[in-house]
Amino acid sequence: MIDEKERLHSLLFELVGEEGCNGACTDAELYEEDGEWKLFLCGFMEPWSMGKTAAEAEANLRKFAHSGFEGGASA
Repeated sequence: MIDEKERLHSLLFELVGEEGCNGACTDAELYEEDGEWKLFLCGFMEPWSMGKTAAEAEANLRKFAHSGFEGGASA
């Protein structure tokens, strides 16, 4: 069974694609810390809060990918 981190990482890669990831979709940049999912993409100053659950993180990944990751996540 695929774990939540692997599922979210796969979704990020699927949404953004190989060209869009350009090295920013590595495993180390999508992580859970202090009970919250975070996304850190190359070129951004700090990680974005993606939600407390994997379902919230998935919804936010879809939302931000749809808008081209403009503006980051709202805290």
